[in-house]
Amino acid sequence: MKGLFAFGLGLLSLVNALPQAQGGGAAASARVSGTRFVIDGKTGYFAGTNSYWIGFLTNNRDVDTTLDHIASSGLKILRVWGFNDVNNQPSGNTVWFQRLASSGSQINTGPNGLQRLDYLVRSAETRGIKLIIALVNYWDDFGGMKAYVNAFGGTKESWYTNARAQEQYKRYIQTVVSRYVNSPAIFAWELANEPRCKGCNTNVIFNWATQISDYIRSLDKDHLITLGDEGFGLPGQTTYPYQYGEGTDFVKNLQIKNLDFGTFHMYPGHWGVPTSFGPGWIKDHAAACRAAGKPCLLEEYGFESDRCNVQKGWQQASRELSRDGMSGDLFWQWGDQLSTGQTHNDGFTIYYGSSLATCLVTDHVRAINALPA
Repeated sequence: MKGLFAFGLGLLSLVNALPQAQGGGAAASARVSGTRFVIDGKTGYFAGTNSYWIGFLTNNRDVDTTLDHIASSGLKILRVWGFNDVNNQPSGNTVWFQRLASSGSQINTGPNGLQRLDYLVRSAETRGIKLIIALVNYWDDFGGMKAYVNAFGGTKESWYTNARAQEQYKRYIQTVVSRYVNSPAIFAWELANEPRCKGCNTNVIFNWATQISDYIRSLDKDHLITLGDEGFGLPGQTTYPYQYGEGTDFVKNLQIKNLDFGTFHMYPGHWGVPTSFGPGWIKDHAAACRAAGKPCLLEEYGFESDRCNVQKGWQQASRELSRDGMSGDLFWQWGDQLSTGQTHNDGFTIYYGSSLATCLVTDHVRAINALPA
């Protein structure tokens, strides 16, 4: 998602003819078969959610409770931030994963570093939850590409071709991927959260995504890999999300060999389009994925008002394409009650146990379970 409020960071610092199936080797329990996901041997359509904050929690019980709630709700896929980049090391027990500096960067493998992600992965393993781990953020929250720019110069647009930034990014990827290469909890490695390159030729992100997905595949032969983009750049309409000005071409990027499935997001309120935009946006991406022979995942979506009625319509539109390009959706974002209080509410949060969760989680999962095999 585009931005997370500073409140969230403050809170978290306190919290103690199908083509041959791809992926799914000995370490992996997720693969693709044509335009469908296969998880733990089951082929179908899967529901899930996002939690940017769960990998930064310092209280193990909070991690376990949250994952228990997600699993008991019938959600199978959880997308999390596998990045937490800083330019200056925080004080105290604040969680950070990587300090970026031109004089020498540091990857934090300590108890307030990647050991927090270690615990999340282990906890997910025991509950059968599959994780999409995003490896960098386009947005400035939790460092992102801007933290690399601060250390190595340039702009976010030049980040994709900045040799020093890419060298350190690949070093970080190697550390994280090798750490969990044998974990059945990994659903997919995600190159970035919502990568954009405003005003750039779409070849910039295409070439970068090709190189980085090839690099990840050299480290991990089994787990799935995806881009993490919003799905911008698509034939069909002339509204902003269909245009190519953010530097992405959804159809072209689907042709990248080592990207196993397509991702797209949906925020009509942020994009200046009506909520009725949703079903067509889903249908057009499903058609592109079907043509490419890869699954589509509606990886983030949300709206600020009348959320049950609006979003259940989107969910239905996606489910109806479960044999025609769509293979899952992840709402933004999961909310829960932790030992320190309620998790961050950014206006899109769906809290466990709420009436909204009944509408958009319980009822949705029930409908998915009723889909034909």
